[in-house]
Amino acid sequence: MSDVHALSGAYALDAVTDIERQQFERHLAGCDICTEEVASLREAAAELSALTVEEPPRELRGSVLSALSEVRQLPPVVRHRPAPARRSPQRLLVAAAAAVVVVGVGVGVARPWQDDPGSGQTVSVADRVMRAADAQRITLEFEGGAKATVVRSPSVGRAVLVTRDMPPPPKGHSYVVWLQQGDAMVNAGAMAQSPDQTVLLSGDAATASAAGVTVESNPDVDEPTQDPIALFEF
Repeated sequence: MSDVHALSGAYALDAVTDIERQQFERHLAGCDICTEEVASLREAAAELSALTVEEPPRELRGSVLSALSEVRQLPPVVRHRPAPARRSPQRLLVAAAAAVVVVGVGVGVARPWQDDPGSGQTVSVADRVMRAADAQRITLEFEGGAKATVVRSPSVGRAVLVTRDMPPPPKGHSYVVWLQQGDAMVNAGAMAQSPDQTVLLSGDAATASAAGVTVESNPDVDEPTQDPIALFEF
């Protein structure tokens, strides 16, 4: 993917410079693929753009903990094609801020995946994250009532993502979760096509400074090709 193609996500979120905007709009006039992608990303961003503040009820923690017996871990990321040009963490932070903000601390209700019972080790790790004394919970609420919560425990070194009523990504795309390690965003796995799920993220969350979600046409990319629609700063 060329640099001008890679601007589609930033352009859809109005996170480009004036020069980049002029360059991309010239390209957009003759590129049907980018035109369709920008339209899809703008539609997804619109669904996730309006936020309200809500303090989750205390009893929701118990609901999530009771669901952990069926949690599975995201599958390992398969590396099979060259990564696109890396985008700076500053650009990622700016674009994410345009889409979502932190609205509360708590635990969201979710139904875990039902298609795989998972291993005892996975359940144990997820349970330890949720119950850890140093567990940090960051909840985002989107338009239409969708919620996403990341629970991260530095002592356990892992993070759990809980979603409720998440709208589906554009056709042919997936939500991909990332952990920010220094200047790099590391693929932590792709979300299932389900509005409600509880997922143990792949990778070491102890040293991560943030978790993010992007919309990708290929869930196995080594680095984000689009700016995040959600960012959870630790």
